Amino acid sequence: MRQRTGDHTAVRQAVESDIPELVRLRAMLFENLGGEFFSPASGDDDWLDALAVVLKEQLTADAVHILVVDSESGLAACGIGTIEQRLPGPHLRNGRIGQVIGVITDPEYRRLGHSRSVMRGLLGWFRESDVARVDLYASSEGEPLYRELGFTDHPDPSLYWRP
Repeated sequence: MRQRTGDHTAVRQAVESDIPELVRLRAMLFENLGGEFFSPASGDDDWLDALAVVLKEQLTADAVHILVVDSESGLAACGIGTIEQRLPGPHLRNGRIGQVIGVITDPEYRRLGHSRSVMRGLLGWFRESDVARVDLYASSEGEPLYRELGFTDHPDPSLYWRP
């Protein structure tokens, strides 16, 4: 299934044979983000094997949408969208929240509109899936694109806890 966007970049849904390239791009994402949180000094690469297993499971899940852009030697870019069903409320009419996870473009293919095309494909899927809100975490490099696409600062404070 190929999609053409206004940027003329061919975006398609990922398939099982894309998993090694998806793992490569996702590892690159964390290398680029840097810092102890994303690349712990004590970390090993076991998570890459776990990632491949989960990606294979998620490729056919209704609540996950993985889009890719091909290059001559593999994948130029990818992006993952997920949908979570939460409890509805006055600020979340149907409780459906979308999450954009890990939009990344290989450095060799940056500034060609690939991330924009992937994001437009994901946003279209979120619209079709009737989500009430889409969240994402933006790198400083990606933030201008996301703001241009209509993302704004989130009103909720964000905290996390690790057991």
